[in-house]
Amino acid sequence: MLTAAIALAAAQAAAPATADYRDTANWLCRPGRQDACTVNLDATVVAPDGTRTVEPFKAAANPKFDCFYVYPTVSTDDTGNSDLVIDDAERRVAMIQAARFREVCRVFAPMYRQVTLKALRDMMAGKPLSANPALGYADVKAAFDDYMKHDNKGRGVVLIGHSQGARMISELLQREFDGKPDRMKQIISIMPIGFNLDVTAGQRTGTLKSIPTCASGTETGCVVTYVSFRSTVPPPAKTRFARTTAPGMQVACTNPAALGGGSATLDAYLPTGSLLGTAPPVEWSKGGATVTTPFVKLPGMVTGACVERGGASYFEITLKPDPADARADDIPGDVMVGPQRLDDWGLHLIDMNLALGDLVDLAKTQAAAWEKKR
Repeated sequence: MLTAAIALAAAQAAAPATADYRDTANWLCRPGRQDACTVNLDATVVAPDGTRTVEPFKAAANPKFDCFYVYPTVSTDDTGNSDLVIDDAERRVAMIQAARFREVCRVFAPMYRQVTLKALRDMMAGKPLSANPALGYADVKAAFDDYMKHDNKGRGVVLIGHSQGARMISELLQREFDGKPDRMKQIISIMPIGFNLDVTAGQRTGTLKSIPTCASGTETGCVVTYVSFRSTVPPPAKTRFARTTAPGMQVACTNPAALGGGSATLDAYLPTGSLLGTAPPVEWSKGGATVTTPFVKLPGMVTGACVERGGASYFEITLKPDPADARADDIPGDVMVGPQRLDDWGLHLIDMNLALGDLVDLAKTQAAAWEKKR
């Protein structure tokens, strides 16, 4: 352990300077240009009788607020930390998770030297950490500082992240915003999804001492967060999500479709391709042709509720299949290693997509409330 700590300290000391975010090549998405977020986002809506219609995507012509998005662990670079070169993996995740927010806001998404999939696999195999997590955070902070200095111009901003990106957002909040009300003035909402954010059991604050979870759509400067699991596959005893070892704490869960609590039908935009690469085509309707749009919607089929069971706190996803209708009775989204499903990951790959329409709508609602409060 001591040797590993010394090695990590040496790596941090020798880390190169943070990236230059005046260089637009270091941004995955920025307004006013063609990039990973200005792509086709149409969705095929599959009705219970198998009828299909296409829901076209339309970006806001003149959005009044901004969204700052940090992507999850997707880098395929063969190193511990990624470089800043935009690859297909980063483009794909921006399309799947972030680009739809252009319906309501300008989207800023920096590249950052994240811990790669290779480093994650090594850690899961019990090997020493081969990456410097501090390097990725330093990049994200530098990107956000650059955005605030050059692009924000007094606009409200929603902070969004998934998985490793959510951890970056949480760390940014802890270091730069928690307990600093003046800095929070321009924060409309925070959405760190697919990440264990601890709160005091039964309370709305915890790790973030002064920034609560959201209880209504008119509340601003608050957090919307959850980790998702199927109702049929709850978090196992040893799980990386939904459980905390901190005494008196629990993992926060907020349902973006029902912030006041309870179950709600979710406005899910399910990607027709995998978050991490190519995947076999899904038969979204029985005997139907392959869906060719980037997203598919199955109205009324996916519901979600925040639950506390067996010491775990999580977003429970329930499907409402009908074997008699024309639609598929299941959705993809589990983390698979060959034929084996990793139950401790839950529906991590589609955390955001399960309620993506709700998250976009909530950002718009909270932005209107933020503007009114000003």
